[in-house]
This record gives sequence, C-alpha cells and structure tokens, in this order.
Amino acid sequence: MKNGIVRFAALYVFNVAVLLLIGLLSAGVSVGFHALWAAVILTLAALFVKPLLTGAFRKAAAKSAADRTKTGEKVVQYVLVYVVELLIWAAVVWLSGVRASGFWSYALPPLFLLFGWMIYDQVDDKLRAKAGELYDAVQSKVSGSGKKTASASAPASETRAARDELNDGLTPEQRRMLDELG
Repeated sequence: MKNGIVRFAALYVFNVAVLLLIGLLSAGVSVGFHALWAAVILTLAALFVKPLLTGAFRKAAAKSAADRTKTGEKVVQYVLVYVVELLIWAAVVWLSGVRASGFWSYALPPLFLLFGWMIYDQVDDKLRAKAGELYDAVQSKVSGSGKKTASASAPASETRAARDELNDGLTPEQRRMLDELG
C-alpha cells in the first residue's frame, strides 16, 4: 500500500506542475486552482486508464502490423500514444474545472502531457524515494513509534549505515529489499 500511495503522491505533485504549465503556455486553456482537482483526475487516468487504453489500442493496431513498414509501424505507435493523451486530456477538461476553448487548446496540451510524463519518468525514482521518506516520517509520527529527529550531534549517515550493518549483518541494499517485501 505504501508504494501505491507514494507513487500516487509523487505523480500528483508532478501533474499539478504540468497542469499549471499548460495553463501558462496555452492561451485557450484556463487552469488556475482547478489544477488541484484536475491533477487527481489526471493521476488516476495515468495510473489506471492510460495502461488500459494503450493496451487496447496496441492490440487493435497489432492486427494490421504485418501490412506496415517499420517506419509506418513507428508512426502508428506515436499516433496511438497521442490519441491516448488526447482522450485523457479531454477527460480532464470534462471532469474538472479546467477550461479549454479552440482547436489548439485540445491539440497541444496532450503533447505537453506527453513531454511532462517523459520528464517524470526521468525523475521518478528520486521523487518516489523522497516521497517514501516523507510517508515513513508521517507514519512513524502517527503511530507514535517514530525515532527522534536527528540533532546537530547525530553521526554521519555513513557511520549510521555502518552501525546498522554491524547490528544486523545486512547491507543497506539488502535492508531496503527486505523493507519492500514487508
């Protein structure tokens, strides 16, 4: 459950930023504070709807893949990705307070979403790690079993890692893998 919450939170924050940028860069798109709700819709669509649509479209396109050249197949794949982004953008506009007026207000934002999610893929691991740390900190404070916050006289992280390894015989990587299993 932790990984799902962390993944949702990291993608949500990134989607808010992308929606605000779309509002700034597209003259016919009005986002404003609606970005907060629209990001929920966009995040849910990215996590659940996007994989379903992509799979369905790829399955349908695979039936005629033998009739296309290698370049033609790449073009079809790019068009499918754009169509999925366009459908998700239309859902965001329809289900949230985001307003789009005009052809370019529907044609360009899916490209911005695509570029935004490409960037997100590049920084995903770092965002998840940071969000995981925040989740663990909040959970430990809520459950009351949290460790005391580090003070200025706390040992360096390498010393702490070496001490942890000495106590249980596990490396930080092995400890992380065990934590992910449980």
